[in-house]
Amino acid sequence: MNPTEFRSGKATWRIFKIMSEFVEGYDFLSKITADITIFGSARLKPDSKYYLIAEELAGLLAKANFSIITGGGPGIMEAANKGAFEADGESIGLNIQLPFEQRINKYVRHGMGFHFFFTRKVMLTSPSQAFVAFPGGYGTVDEVFEVLTLMQTHKMQPVPFVLVGKAYWGKLYEFIEEQMLHNLGTIKETDINFFHIVDSAQEAFEFIKQKTQHDKPLPPKNQED
Repeated sequence: MNPTEFRSGKATWRIFKIMSEFVEGYDFLSKITADITIFGSARLKPDSKYYLIAEELAGLLAKANFSIITGGGPGIMEAANKGAFEADGESIGLNIQLPFEQRINKYVRHGMGFHFFFTRKVMLTSPSQAFVAFPGGYGTVDEVFEVLTLMQTHKMQPVPFVLVGKAYWGKLYEFIEEQMLHNLGTIKETDINFFHIVDSAQEAFEFIKQKTQHDKPLPPKNQED
């Protein structure tokens, strides 16, 4: 939608479609238990090391009875869905309808499509048992900071948040620590502990399993208004 269309009043009627996506999305998610949401680039190929790590990690989690949620597209999302699918686990995709790049991948067992990015992002960042982020572009980084902000502002119960790839996320950690924490003081010391950086599927799996105490599931989803 361009500015002219927005000011014409056409945007007002979109509220009904937006409302329906929220209602359908929350109803869809309410049926999923022990869920872990995995973020990452749609553009990484099957021969990428991060694709292979995502596939391995999702397989490990699925075998431990976790449900895997992704954005339902290619790249890291496909890898995670594939790992869960091939482990005979719950493989869920929340797809975005785009004129290019993204169609729901074939490893999604249960999927839902969204027209609006922001409604989809609300669903992807709704409380899970844990979150995992692999390297990606603007969208992935946006999702990472959305989750961090929700936990920092107590809109979401803090849960394990794993960033996979020290070479990729390490520089971001340095920026957050140096600029946000020490130079400007725009975050607190405790805020930098909301995420944990690892390099392997096994490290990520062990961290999540230990922190979630999966034999004693966390309380149901309860994101605040």
